[in-house]
Amino acid sequence: MNKSAAIISVIIALSFAISAMAYGILPDRIASHWNAAGEADGYMPKFWGLLPIPLMLMVFGLLFAAIPRIDPLRANIEKFIGYYEGFIMIFFIFMLAVQVHIILWNSGTRISPNLTFPLGMGALFYYIGILCSKAKRNWFIGIRTPWTLSSDRVWDRTHQLAGKLYKIAGIISLFGAFFGVYAFLFILVPVIAVSIYTVVYSYVEYKRENKGHPSRRS
Repeated sequence: MNKSAAIISVIIALSFAISAMAYGILPDRIASHWNAAGEADGYMPKFWGLLPIPLMLMVFGLLFAAIPRIDPLRANIEKFIGYYEGFIMIFFIFMLAVQVHIILWNSGTRISPNLTFPLGMGALFYYIGILCSKAKRNWFIGIRTPWTLSSDRVWDRTHQLAGKLYKIAGIISLFGAFFGVYAFLFILVPVIAVSIYTVVYSYVEYKRENKGHPSRRS
C-alpha cells in the first residue's frame, strides 16, 4: 500500500493545512450542521468545527491500513487489494470535499449541501458497488453476515448482487442533487433498502445451500 498510503497521507496533510489557512478568515462560530432544506442549523466554535474531519481522517487512515494485516483471511483481501485501496482514496477525497464545503460555506460561498452531498455520496455508493463485486470473503470488508462468512458461495452470490444494487443506489443518489429538500431521501432510502435486502438475501441463499447439503444442518 506504499503508493496509496502516500496519497492518503497527502490528503490528511491537506485537510490540516486547509483548515489552518482558513482559521484566520472564518468567524468565531461556524456552521457545522445543515437541515434537510440545506440550511445551517447547528454552530460551534471554529476550532472544534474545523478539527473533527482531519482527526477522523487520521484515525480512518490507521484503521484502513491495519485491516489487511489483522484480518485472519488477509490472503483473500490481497485478491482485491487494489479495489480496496481505491475505495479508501475515494472515501478520503469525499471527506476532504466535506471539509472544503464547510470552509467555503462559512467564508461566504454558500453552496447548498443538497447539491454537493448527493453527488459525493452517489460516487461513493457506486464505487462500493464495484468493491463489493470484487470482494472475497473476509471479516472486515463487505456484507458480513453469519451466512456470508460461513460460505464462499453465499458470499460470492450476495456480493455480486450487492455490487449491482449499490451501483444503482449510487445513480439514484446523484439525482438527489435536482430535488432540493428531498435530496437526503435519494441518499438514505436506496442504501438502506440495499443493505436490508442483501442481508435477507444472504440468509435465503444460505438456507438454499443447506437444503442441498443435509449434513451441514447437524
